[in-house]
Amino acid sequence: MTNADPSNLPDATDAPDAPSPPAHTVIVSDVHLNVARDGAERMEAFTRFLQSWTDAPPERLIILGDLFDFWFEYRHVVFSGYFEVLRAFADLRDLGVALHFVCGNHDFWAGRFLSDALAFEIHRDPVTLAFGARRALLVHGDGVNPRDVSYRLYKRIARSRWVIRCFRAIHPDWAMRIAQGVSRGSRRAFSPDNPADGPEIAPQRAFAAKCLQDGQADIVMCGHSHYPVHEWIETMWGPRLYLNTGDWVAHRSYAVWDGAEFRLEQFGSAPIDEREVAGEETGDVSEQDPQDD
Repeated sequence: MTNADPSNLPDATDAPDAPSPPAHTVIVSDVHLNVARDGAERMEAFTRFLQSWTDAPPERLIILGDLFDFWFEYRHVVFSGYFEVLRAFADLRDLGVALHFVCGNHDFWAGRFLSDALAFEIHRDPVTLAFGARRALLVHGDGVNPRDVSYRLYKRIARSRWVIRCFRAIHPDWAMRIAQGVSRGSRRAFSPDNPADGPEIAPQRAFAAKCLQDGQADIVMCGHSHYPVHEWIETMWGPRLYLNTGDWVAHRSYAVWDGAEFRLEQFGSAPIDEREVAGEETGDVSEQDPQDD
């Protein structure tokens, strides 16, 4: 951690031969694609969302975790239920879109197929990417809650080579069936009726505020809470942005960086009213980027 002015910290764009960061970027998280019947409509909608970018593709598309409700990579098997979505990603790859995948708690087993076949750059841990001259810390958000001690231990074990080898011995059909059962049970037990009451909203905001106030980044982006947020947080260097991309279970929300500012949008709807999303708990939100003043 540093107390230096973040605007004076070295940046990837400072190197004389470094390429300029992509200007047009789309960020989406928590789609929770599900091959079961109750996930068919969301699967079709998200496929249309990806296809909608083919006429004017972004330079970069970032998946901020939990694209899938369950994902595991076998050496010679790919889950057929995801075919249309995977093909849509392949089309964007062929158009030159840079694809990034920040692993979430439902797809931290993302690996060789996504990177080799679809050219995703896989980020198993939080990553810092450039957005213009600003540095953004991207983290799915699982495990940032101080109470998630047992989950952090589980994640470390589940990502071990020994566990992956053992799980790979399970037939893919059975693996998917087990995962669907676990996911449904978890959603019934832990998902609030109102996403605004989610238990991860406050811990994620606290995490983002600390990172911004410590100068670790100019922007913090998270998913996981299933609640879209666009909030300016005061720091000693002025306002810095906390952005949560929301989800596709309730909101069908995503974020767009147009090279100058971020905005939250909903697929098939008008842009989200930032003041409405952030609400009184997260403070006032300006519709203008304070850093553009």
